[in-house]
Order: sequence, then structure tokens, then C-alpha cells
Amino acid sequence: MAQTNGGKIVKVSVAAAQMACSWNVEENLATAERLIRSGAGQGANVILLPEMFATHFFAFMDWKAEYFKYAYPIDGNPILERMSRLARELGVVLPVNFFERANNAYYNTVMIIDADGSQLGIYRKSHIPVGPPGCFEKVYTAEGDTGFKVWKTRFGALGVGICWDQWFPEAARCMCILGADLLFYPTGIGSDCHDHWQTAMQGHAAANITPLVAANRIGRESGEFGSTTFWGRSFIAGPTGAIVAKASADKEEVITAQFDLEEIRERRANWGVFRDRRPHLYWPLLTMDGQTVQASGPARTPAERSGYCRPPCTDVIC
Repeated sequence: MAQTNGGKIVKVSVAAAQMACSWNVEENLATAERLIRSGAGQGANVILLPEMFATHFFAFMDWKAEYFKYAYPIDGNPILERMSRLARELGVVLPVNFFERANNAYYNTVMIIDADGSQLGIYRKSHIPVGPPGCFEKVYTAEGDTGFKVWKTRFGALGVGICWDQWFPEAARCMCILGADLLFYPTGIGSDCHDHWQTAMQGHAAANITPLVAANRIGRESGEFGSTTFWGRSFIAGPTGAIVAKASADKEEVITAQFDLEEIRERRANWGVFRDRRPHLYWPLLTMDGQTVQASGPARTPAERSGYCRPPCTDVIC
């Protein structure tokens, strides 16, 4: 449960809920609601569900046009409407991941729902994997166009990435530069790289001195090209990257942890990891090959970049 100091919320409780998902959308939503209520009953203020929790994860082991029917536009979206009512009733913040249809575009999207039930805005998954025979996400969803975002909620500033985003330190750093107090990653993953997966995100928490919450699916799901066993093991990492709560590999669970956001903010400032950044030296991050900068304008060669990043510099790449 959140704790305040002079009316300002300083301690926030977060939760990760893991669950198995079927083809029955109503059944999945009922399970999600039950887990959210459980998390709220344990005092959680922000509750994270797994990636695409409303459906079987058809993007693994399947390639069928019929699955586009599971996408909904934002307006009138029954998943968002239900979760908004629930957030308002319980007074909790919910990052809700869903399959979005926007005219003829389809995205893997999260809507941030504040504790009063208001919908604050969306983030669309930036990094879309593909890896036949088991992963066809690029078939169903386009690369996101929102950029990384942070929302100021009743219980702090939240940054949210989605699954494959969690492998990219640039995503976590961008959200923290934008002011995130907490990082959240709804996830659907199952293979033989669990330790690597967890360690990568622990690194994001440690490097940014920012707590991180990852919620994964559980259970075995099958499609035309095979089966995937989602390994669960949802976890919460503290600001040093240490694991403070972790779920099992195969059980429906809700795990929680509490963080003092003011204390962490002071620690982050004292360490200097944001104070001592040198953004003007990081131009290789704007390239694919370490040479050619891709910005909003045309690509630049190293020769064309000469003279950039020397005061006074007003170039967009800085």
C-alpha cells in the first residue's frame, strides 16, 4: 500500500501477475480480474499482467489471417473499458497490453490506466521479433511509432516496454531519462534462455538505479508449427538489480514489493549516472553500422558529421 509524506506519495507497492491464457477471451479476462483483485488485496498500487493476456499467444507457432479478428481499436475497446472500471473501483494503476487495430495498421500496444480509471495514453511495442519456426510477431504487428514514453500516474512516473523491448538497454535508458520512477515489462516468453532474460533486465534496473517489474505467461500453448511452454518466473528487481520477489515457473501467482521512490531518487542523483552522461558522444547509437547516422533527415557520413558535437552544437542528432 502506498505511503505518503506531507500528502506526497513516497512509498509505492507494485505487483506482477502471471497466468496461463487460453483461446477463451472472457475466461482470460476473468482470470486477469481475479489476479488484479488479489494484488490490490495485498496492497499493490500498480499491477502488471503478462503480454497479450486476453488471448492465446497466436504469434507463436501460428500464421493465420483469422487471428487479426482479436485486434480492437482503442475507442470502444472492451478490454480497456473493463480494465478502466476495475482500476477505478480498486484505486490501482494498470498498464494494459492488448492487440490494437488502427485503421489498416496493427500494433502490440499498452494503455496506461490511472487509479481513477482514466486512460492516459498508449505505447506501441518498438522492437518486433521474428524467428521461424516459432515466432511470427512481424506478421501480426508493425513496429511501434510512439517512441518511448513515461506517464505520471497517481503512484509515480511509469515507463513501460513490451517483451522484446526488454532486451534493449536503450529502451530502458530512454524511459529513465524521461523521468520514470519504475519500469514495467509485460512479457510472453518461453525457451532456453531464462537466465539471460532475467539478467538483462536486472542490468537495466541496476544501470538506471530504477526498480523493474516483469510479468510473464505460464503454461503450454500450441499452434500449427509446434508448441511453446511459457516459463513464468515473473520477477521484481530493486534499484541495484537484485531480485526482491520472484514467482514460480508454472503456477498462477501474484508477487509484490514496495519501494521508497524518494529514497531511490536521492540515491540515483547521488550516484551521478545521469549527471555524468555525455549525450554528444553517443551518436553511434543513432546508427546501425556505427558509421551512418539515421536521424529525422537524410543519413550522414562521418565526413558530413565533422564539426558536429562541438559547442555550440544545435544539430538534431545531439
